[in-house]
Amino acid sequence: MNLSINGEINEFANELTVQALLKDLGYSTEKIAIACNEDFIPRSDYDSTTLRDGDLIDIVTPMQGG
Repeated sequence: MNLSINGEINEFANELTVQALLKDLGYSTEKIAIACNEDFIPRSDYDSTTLRDGDLIDIVTPMQGG
């Protein structure tokens, strides 16, 4: 399965949920926002949202600075 994550194509062997993807990529779910095909995914839906081949995933993390 191929997913575009922040504009970069990544290949995965199996179907994944958002939660499993974040774990595989080493992200903490506490301070990020996720969009799949430009639709925001609430944190409460990470375990139940299954990703499909060709999905466009945006992972946004907070930035600090001034």
